[in-house]
Amino acid sequence: MEVDQQKALPQTGKGTRSYNQIWKDAMLELSCLLAEELPPEPPPLQRDRVVFFQRLATLYVRYIQVFRQLEEAHSMLVHPQKRRLICVILTGVMGRVLELKNEMVEKEFSEYHYLDDVLHALKLTPASLEIPIPHFFLSERSKEVEERKLLLMDILKMVEDAEGLDTSRDRFETEEEVIMIIQMAERARQGRLRAKLNKEIRCGSFDRRHGAKTTESTFTELAAICIQKVWRGYIQRKKTRIARDEEMIFLGMIMDPKYQVPCPAEITAQATEASIRIKQKKYEEAYLKSTEEILKQLRDTERLDMSKTIKSQIREWFFECRNATGVFPDYPSEEDGGSALIFAEKSPQQLIEEIALKEEEEANKSKGTQEKGKKDKGKNKEEDEDAGLKMNPSAFLSDLKEANNRFEDFWKNRDESENFTQLHEVELIKEEMRKVIEAEVRVQVDEEMRQELAELKLCVDKDKGGKAKANAKKKKGSKRGKKKKKEKDLTADRTLESLCQELVEQRLLKQAKNVRMQDFLGSQEVHEKAPLIKSVLLVGPAGVGKRMLVHAVCQETGATLFDLSPCNTVGKYPGKNGLTMMLHMVFKVARLLQPSVIWIGDTEKMFYKKVPKEEEELDPRRLKKDLPKCLKLIKGEDRVLIMGTTRDPQSADIKSLSKMYGKIILIPRQDYGSRYILWEKLIKKQGGEITEALDLSSLTKVTDGYTPGHMVKVIKSVVSQERIQELTKRPLTAADFVLPLAKFEPVFQKEEEAIKNWYAKTSLGKKRIKAASGKEEAPPKGKDTKKKGRK
Repeated sequence: MEVDQQKALPQTGKGTRSYNQIWKDAMLELSCLLAEELPPEPPPLQRDRVVFFQRLATLYVRYIQVFRQLEEAHSMLVHPQKRRLICVILTGVMGRVLELKNEMVEKEFSEYHYLDDVLHALKLTPASLEIPIPHFFLSERSKEVEERKLLLMDILKMVEDAEGLDTSRDRFETEEEVIMIIQMAERARQGRLRAKLNKEIRCGSFDRRHGAKTTESTFTELAAICIQKVWRGYIQRKKTRIARDEEMIFLGMIMDPKYQVPCPAEITAQATEASIRIKQKKYEEAYLKSTEEILKQLRDTERLDMSKTIKSQIREWFFECRNATGVFPDYPSEEDGGSALIFAEKSPQQLIEEIALKEEEEANKSKGTQEKGKKDKGKNKEEDEDAGLKMNPSAFLSDLKEANNRFEDFWKNRDESENFTQLHEVELIKEEMRKVIEAEVRVQVDEEMRQELAELKLCVDKDKGGKAKANAKKKKGSKRGKKKKKEKDLTADRTLESLCQELVEQRLLKQAKNVRMQDFLGSQEVHEKAPLIKSVLLVGPAGVGKRMLVHAVCQETGATLFDLSPCNTVGKYPGKNGLTMMLHMVFKVARLLQPSVIWIGDTEKMFYKKVPKEEEELDPRRLKKDLPKCLKLIKGEDRVLIMGTTRDPQSADIKSLSKMYGKIILIPRQDYGSRYILWEKLIKKQGGEITEALDLSSLTKVTDGYTPGHMVKVIKSVVSQERIQELTKRPLTAADFVLPLAKFEPVFQKEEEAIKNWYAKTSLGKKRIKAASGKEEAPPKGKDTKKKGRK
């Protein structure tokens, strides 16, 4: 026991207090936000759009700060029940951040926002706006993600072994790749010949220069002078470099080398974090085991008494209602909550009125009333827009309020001095399991009590019993409605493994590259409640990182990657039936292996205005009609996202493209600051060293217009293994990168302006232009406006 406590010291001592305090600070700020967003009386409508957006932006930034604190507390605390509650709150805060972001886009008509004034008012830095990717995204699904990776790796290996030396399958997908391979081989051959010739020339010139001096003493003297010259030069340069580095360190211009390596405190922190991860798993297993034992124990000891108590309470309610109204009440349906509705804090009369009101609402749901409701809704919307702006209703605030109440009731002032090791609370588990058992018992009791109520009505209210039965039948019949057609499963007789294998063989299912969001210099509940985004289009010049973002999304969320790019589907599953089968298989496996990302590269080809002659045989518009139909079948509970990338959106039909993609995000080429950081990070990542000889500022300035893709290719070609070994003698310079970079064509301003002009023609771009010019469209009012429009 003493050993376990000693091991727990790094986390359960000061560490626990620190992260508990972070949690409490986050909950204090969250309670303030909830008080502002859920006031007793609704706030007045705001007419000024700028003031309204400022309020939205302030809430957005404050929720992000709460999110960052909660994420830190959740990832570092070991108490399983605390982590569960924090996870619930974290999910709600994530959803609220998404709602606010969506509302900011709607009100400002832009995906990008400038929040400098908000940061200044809240005394925050720009780094505070970065949203960390929650650790539990992957940690809670680590086993599932690992199994999926192993499945894909096994299938890929099987496919590679099956292909073997099969030359019928083209190794290279495009003609450009083949030409590039041939050029590389030819240049390498010419380089070897040139190197051999240079070596022969150097050896011949040395022999000619020193051919006359053949005496041994003269040769020794020349050798000594040469060695002295090299040595003295080396020593002096070393002394000068050391002196200059000391001066720069003293002035604070460069970092002291001893601070560039991980310090002991950092190493200790990393070790502590690793031990916390192990402890979290251990405590979670102990919590789940204890939960099963307590649930079994409570079922054996309390289930029968609980059933008797609920039945007696329901019977008491029957007779209270009869005494108050003269008739027995109707039993609440399962959809309304069953007997749980009875035990809400309401009188029998209120309950009867509420049930009657719900029945009346269901009866009034006809086609005519729906149309009338839509008209009324349109009128109300027009009146609201005239009166002012108000925030959209939230699907997460009620859940956050409930979770905040749980924190204040149980954890806020709880004394944990006796729970030094931060193990689970047994009493809290009992309370939670009693609710589970009560829900199980209530379902069984409801069936019995409905039968008992029917018998009571037959015995006591014989005349009314027949009517009640008739009404019940009518009500039951009205709920059926029209049955929706189910999507036909074309591969019902096939296993998931066989479907995956076929998609891998056809190269439609791929393994995402190991790229993270941090290299770029989806919880289920959030996905269901937050504004539903089924598809996203990334627009920008070639090389800005669109494809990298797709792979980063897959890695950070543990998503499966599918490739439906026009160039990848050429010749696969021919004919209309084949196309239907391909899309069915992709979307079926995507749902089974969700979360999933379906990537469509060069998506503009799918929506070409006019197909170029050289691409007519490839049939790039093959998926144009069927893919949007599949998009409509994606529901809120399906964690499937379609991501398109394009560098030439002008060649596509803008209406079809905008209809397909719910969100269009413009990714421009990098500015000076971004390019500077990219050069520095990418050179170091490749193994190079940044010295005084490399003028990064000038290199960044002259490479304006070049994309990160260009930079990566140039750095890989320059900073080779041979060049890394020569860095001590010949450090990297800006000239080393400029010459190879000149072979690439930069992104000219004309190309960037063309993409921006195209973006201005999208629905969001048009709204922004109208809002900026003060000509924002006002909604039509009344019948007169419609008549005028017709004229």
